[in-house]
Amino acid sequence: MRLRFAPSPTGALHIGGARTALYNWLLARGSTGGILILRIEDTDRERSTPENVEQILDALTWLELDWDEGPLSQAERGSRHREEIARMVAEGHAYPDEGAVRLRVPDEGATTVSDAIRGEITFQHADIDDFVIARSDGSPLYNLAVAVDDRDMGVTHVVRGDDHLSNTPRQALVFKALGAAPPTYAHLPLLHGPDGKKLSKRHGAASVQELRERGYLPEAVRNYVALLGWGADATTTFFTTRELIERFSLERVSRSPAVFDEVKLRWMNGRYVRELAPAELTERLRRFLGRDDIPEPAVAIAQEKMQTLADFWPLAAFLVEPQATDDVAWAKVMGDGASEALGRSREALARLDRFEEAGLEAALRGVVEALDVKPKAVFQPIRVAVSGRTISPGIFESLTVLGRDESLGRIDAALERLRTAGGST
Repeated sequence: MRLRFAPSPTGALHIGGARTALYNWLLARGSTGGILILRIEDTDRERSTPENVEQILDALTWLELDWDEGPLSQAERGSRHREEIARMVAEGHAYPDEGAVRLRVPDEGATTVSDAIRGEITFQHADIDDFVIARSDGSPLYNLAVAVDDRDMGVTHVVRGDDHLSNTPRQALVFKALGAAPPTYAHLPLLHGPDGKKLSKRHGAASVQELRERGYLPEAVRNYVALLGWGADATTTFFTTRELIERFSLERVSRSPAVFDEVKLRWMNGRYVRELAPAELTERLRRFLGRDDIPEPAVAIAQEKMQTLADFWPLAAFLVEPQATDDVAWAKVMGDGASEALGRSREALARLDRFEEAGLEAALRGVVEALDVKPKAVFQPIRVAVSGRTISPGIFESLTVLGRDESLGRIDAALERLRTAGGST
């Protein structure tokens, strides 16, 4: 089985393109001797920039989708395309028309294409005009170049989006003029947003780069994108990449549009995040944030509340370095009784021989009991004092990670601010 992923480098790799790349990759890796060709369809010289090519290669590399041949430039194969155009004209399959070259389409009959997802599709020749295969400057058009390249590269299966279905009969006719049988086609269903409309930026992340920047894990993205139109059965949601390779088949790809829902992707990604070993998650966070001072203990206590890598910093940055206090959080928590609760807590914490989670919890629950208040009346002022927010990882775990000196120092700063502001108001 020889497959190809053939993106046009006119921008970032979108989710639909990522799914096409993934399906081709799964088929190639699941087939004995399978080959995946990466071909850059860069004949649009104005939009096909080196920067856009690099974006695509970068996205595929992040997704951990490798290839066996390429990347090959379609534009660099112009001489081959011109050879075939000249041969088609010489053999009567095509003809010049005001400088351009058109392929002859029979007036009657039909072209039938075998589609691995849709079955046999028949296109009536009466609905297809003689179409241009070369411009007046001799440069080839898309349908000609694609068919020649697929033939020359021995592509056996073309797996691509539904938006290419209208190109298929034209490419099949070019194959016939080349004297070759067309490959097996498989046209993937469109991607929609949760509102049922064609997937676009308004539905959230639209490209692979955006997913990476939002803190998604490549293995979670592969799992989720694989399910956009395919399923091994009616219930299984989580697959390892090895399981995807073993179980993926075109026969189970749906003909109906698939829905990309970033809320579901976040949920799935959260499970992948929580299943990582803390050391591995720490390393990924260091790369994601571009800093090497992320402590593993801080990651370990934040992990349960994270769904993406991007969730760590808003949640646990205070465990790495002091953060500015949110004024809304301060006003909400530091009212009547906060000064006494903080003061008593500070005294209880300072008396501890060992600054560890179990002892911290016992000491602070003792303050709650002594003051005869609800736990949040004690815990929330401490939380705001040390984190600057009303939401953080567990307070006892957070104090343990910060350590005695840092914890007491931040509580002292909060007490001083309360005194400066007029005591407990």
